Amino acid sequence: MKIDLIVNQATIETERFALRPVRRSDAGLLSMYASDARIATMTRSIPHPLPPGATEAFIERAMSEDRAEDVWIIDGSSAGHGEVLGTVGLKKMDRAQSEIGYWIAPAFWNTGLASEAVRALIDANPNGDDAYFASVFQDNPASARVLTNAGFEYIGDAETFSVARGANLPTWTYILKLS
Repeated sequence: MKIDLIVNQATIETERFALRPVRRSDAGLLSMYASDARIATMTRSIPHPLPPGATEAFIERAMSEDRAEDVWIIDGSSAGHGEVLGTVGLKKMDRAQSEIGYWIAPAFWNTGLASEAVRALIDANPNGDDAYFASVFQDNPASARVLTNAGFEYIGDAETFSVARGANLPTWTYILKLS
């Protein structure tokens, strides 16, 4: 029997879901969603097709004490939805800054779930950050709206490599100053 380590990471409650640390039992739903090309191609780091072991490696990184990114599962089970509706994460940067990233299961697109998850994480500010950065591919205006709805300001264009697409793609970059 494997016992999950207690990850030094707060659970954040909202009316529709909880943002909670990743568990090994999330592997099945995470694999199912991450295998969806609609999800993978809108992220920088999810490969498509998803290779064997990728989800388990992601979970181990997310549960590691020396992780570079805190990842929360958007868990809707308290409201009668699935245990994994998506993820939201904060990649630690220097000078009290983090980069926020997220994806939502396609069944929950256009429900306000992403906006609510991003807003809940910002309001909780679990790392005590002074600013958040984010970038989205320019062919994903829905994710850009999530950021602007949460108060992020556009600061410019850039390029980012997409593992799923195997190419550098144009992005819009945003900042949210918290102090």
